[in-house]
Amino acid sequence: MIDTREMGPGYRQQFSNGGQIAHADMPKDRGGEGEGFRPHELLEAALATCMSMTVRMAAEKYGIALAHVAVRVTLDRSVADDFAFDYQLTLPNELTAEQRARLERAAAQCPVSKTLAAAPRVRQTK
Repeated sequence: MIDTREMGPGYRQQFSNGGQIAHADMPKDRGGEGEGFRPHELLEAALATCMSMTVRMAAEKYGIALAHVAVRVTLDRSVADDFAFDYQLTLPNELTAEQRARLERAAAQCPVSKTLAAAPRVRQTK
């Protein structure tokens, strides 16, 4: 669960999970101060971090020595009503083709990816 509250005039928001705190804002050219993540960047971050963590867990599960993993996610909204999350997965060159394929499959099946693919509804609760 995430709670958010305004941080004064403008669009700056503070959000928290009850333990960690971060900030969101709109860029200056959109009326904000640019002092936090934009909302769509938070979606990109959720997917990228989930993929990275899932790859790390898969590597540990299958005994694959993994020096590093990096994921870059971009939300492509260039076509109205048909958006996509594009990602680049960077793994060490030393991996075998089988190890690389296993970790690539893990990234594509991370929990956030599955949630986004299911096209969840947004509901207001009381």
